Amino acid sequence: MREEHATHSMLMGYVLWIFGFIGAHRFYFGKQITGVIWFLTFGLFFIGWIIDLLLIPSMARQADTRFEPGTVNYSVAWVLLTFLGPLGLHRFYMGKIWTGLLYLAASGVFIVIPFAAAIIVVGLLYDFLTLNEQLSDINSRT
Repeated sequence: MREEHATHSMLMGYVLWIFGFIGAHRFYFGKQITGVIWFLTFGLFFIGWIIDLLLIPSMARQADTRFEPGTVNYSVAWVLLTFLGPLGLHRFYMGKIWTGLLYLAASGVFIVIPFAAAIIVVGLLYDFLTLNEQLSDINSRT
């Protein structure tokens, strides 16, 4: 069953776990509340982060049953968001060209205009909290 409905890779979960003390892997697996808690407490003071090393396989199975598979790959979108988010490449990948251009333009001028930095921060926070749902919605339409 896992191959038929695989949306989230355990390997990607472990890669993001490296940054797990800021909640990256928890956001990836659709656990936004604990992702925020991990972000604010450095992975529950690194203790929860270490325990998560053992929990990633079950988080991947839960995510696979929760989110819709399709043409837009969750792992690719999450890599683009996590490592290149301010450039908006994850938005281009999802086909959201206008907001991708907004991110890209704001990232080019945020040094000069503080408001542009606020656009990026708010946008990235929104995407970390909702990316799985956005991807699931796109995949269900294709």
